[in-house]
Amino acid sequence: MSDAIVHTSDANFEQDVLSSEGPVLVDFWAAWCGPCKMIAPVLDELAQEYGDKIKICKMDVDANKQTPAKFNIRGIPTLIIFKNGSAEGTKVGALSKAQLKEFIESNL
Repeated sequence: MSDAIVHTSDANFEQDVLSSEGPVLVDFWAAWCGPCKMIAPVLDELAQEYGDKIKICKMDVDANKQTPAKFNIRGIPTLIIFKNGSAEGTKVGALSKAQLKEFIESNL
């Protein structure tokens, strides 16, 4: 796991994501989810590549029930980009690195 990725929780979501200065990509995931495991190394790479341009956070939906419910997370992985405290873009399912980059670029 990359040091560039923030592991957020129900308790820290407001501070880590909603109050963040710049855009934040949140990966809603679970340990048992195969596609979540597939995109984890890609998110690590992107966190390194983008640096301060976008913050990347991960939230374990099994350990945190309130926040995923607020954003109607039905399937995982669900990736949501937040800007200024509001959800700007959502993707559900495993994406390739190219698709993830395109999603991030279109929301920067």
